Amino acid sequence: MSKGAMDKSTIVIDGRVLPEQLDEQMIHDVVHGFYDEIRKDALLGPVFNSAIARHDWPQHLTKMCDFWSSLMLRSGRYDGRPLPPHLALPGLGEQHFRQWLGLFRATVQKLCPPEIAALFMERALRIAHSFRLALAYNRGENTLSAEPITADSL
Repeated sequence: MSKGAMDKSTIVIDGRVLPEQLDEQMIHDVVHGFYDEIRKDALLGPVFNSAIARHDWPQHLTKMCDFWSSLMLRSGRYDGRPLPPHLALPGLGEQHFRQWLGLFRATVQKLCPPEIAALFMERALRIAHSFRLALAYNRGENTLSAEPITADSL
């Protein structure tokens, strides 16, 4: 084993070694590129822009970089609870999650090699389903009827 290989810790996600190309810069680019699209989107822009004040966006983007870094690189930088702010958004529904996932997929496909884009999407699909279940439960709806959104259905 080369000295360089010993210096870098190996990250395994779902039994697969994380590609070396996935780093903090790529996460930064994905987060910033994605939220640039979100803020311009006809469906999601008003939701996000009403929930996050203009002067709070830099802090939100830093928090989202920390979130994705913790999720993908196991950095441990995120210690928040992402669900409660979403539970407070009125009218959040499947169409919002589908649009969010579609924009996220477009962003990662544009900015990442296919293998890394697929890793991001696997996580995003799980997050979306978890949030949808929590929203349904919180609203007293039947959670058994909440089918996962699949990448093929976007």
